[in-house]
Amino acid sequence: MKALMIQGCGSNVGKSLLVAGLARAALRRGISVAPFKPQNMSNNAAVTVDGGEIGRAQALQALASGLEPHTDMNPVLLKPETDTGAQVVVQGRRLTTVRARDYAALKPQLMERVQESFLRLKAGHDLVIVEGAGSPAEVNLRRGDIANMGFARAADVPVILAGDIDRGGVIAQIIGTQAVLDPDDARMVAGFLINKFRGDPSLFDDGYRLIEARTGWRGYGVLPYFPDASKLPAEDALDLGGRDAGGPLKVACLAFSRIANFDDLDPLKVEPSVSLTMVRAGQAIPGDAALVILPGSKSTRGDLAFLREQGWDIDLAAHVRRGGHVLGICGGYQMLGRMIADPDGIEGPVGKTPGLGLLDVETVMTPDKRLTRTAAVHAETGAAMDGYEIHIGRTEGADRARPFALVDGQPEGAVSADGRIAGSYLHGMFSGDAFRAAYLARLGVASSARYGAGVEATLDALADHMEAHLDVEGLLALAR
Repeated sequence: MKALMIQGCGSNVGKSLLVAGLARAALRRGISVAPFKPQNMSNNAAVTVDGGEIGRAQALQALASGLEPHTDMNPVLLKPETDTGAQVVVQGRRLTTVRARDYAALKPQLMERVQESFLRLKAGHDLVIVEGAGSPAEVNLRRGDIANMGFARAADVPVILAGDIDRGGVIAQIIGTQAVLDPDDARMVAGFLINKFRGDPSLFDDGYRLIEARTGWRGYGVLPYFPDASKLPAEDALDLGGRDAGGPLKVACLAFSRIANFDDLDPLKVEPSVSLTMVRAGQAIPGDAALVILPGSKSTRGDLAFLREQGWDIDLAAHVRRGGHVLGICGGYQMLGRMIADPDGIEGPVGKTPGLGLLDVETVMTPDKRLTRTAAVHAETGAAMDGYEIHIGRTEGADRARPFALVDGQPEGAVSADGRIAGSYLHGMFSGDAFRAAYLARLGVASSARYGAGVEATLDALADHMEAHLDVEGLLALAR
């Protein structure tokens, strides 16, 4: 019943992977371990065993810990809907939508829920490894903080500070963080580590000793860059990349401004027969793409407008005329229809937006969010599918008579009369090796990857990597 917290000198310094690797190392020692992130901000979410949603990184950390994801592992999830506002999900369920400037008023009541979840996890496991958010150096946000030092102080959890040398300036990152911290906050820091080193780590010996001397904190090692990190699900859309140097099947995915649950694409990236391209703002959809994927979105009507601003609607029409295939997942499925209506202003202004008209369906946004794990059968091939649903809205129309999948014998999704345009609410469909193989076979290529086994092997390799370069025993011994 102990805990340790990994905080970073900034966002994207590798905290999520550090927690996952440390959790796998603890699990292999026979320790009952669980991950915890008090507050996360991400549109990449996972459905939990208790029917809620948490950040995808915590679902990966749960896998590393040998556990099913649970809402207690990420009690506060912020899902950005605009540049200044986000949906607030508390213990797996939507609480409200707030503007950034109003979020501070919620924090006192959120801390109570955070503490509830943490204590439940701590009571059920030998060790809880906590991940901070952003950086404790953001002292302008310290008042009411539930993500970094505010939580660490309230729960009396020792902190390890991680610096990212790949960005440069890691000495200033760590020493500067200590300089701006409140002295009582700084006393929570038990040590530091350096992440993402490239080259000969001994070249940093002088810098490492300088940090120890200037801060008085103990160093727990220099971790070289882990090249297989791309084989694990990414949480930040900034990390979303394709695999252009792959095989003969050209797949293009539209990188929406509010793209959500983009790890749907990860299994395709590891297929040798697939070349996956992320089409970003200002780029055209490649003319040689055989399949175009419209992924999920946290703001469907907003991203449909974004799609049109890029001219992708014109590109899609040309793609379809050339005989290309299109797959819409969740929000992407809704965009493929004739109309999206939001009569209650759930995702934005009240109103209707014409869809792309590639499927004969219409969507009405509804207040209730569907959160469920789903076992299905691909209607065309009969291949078994496992996925999850995390969406608002009801979609109906003539093309629903040709379902994409069957769930308990009931139709799910829609397919055009010629079979080339399809939409589905099922996230995670490509993670299953059987369905992915069947789907790719329809497009003329074979599947040879084993995705789930590959993720497990990569988590083991990550733990081995950390064991080789960090004082893992010393880190685990810090927990209290």
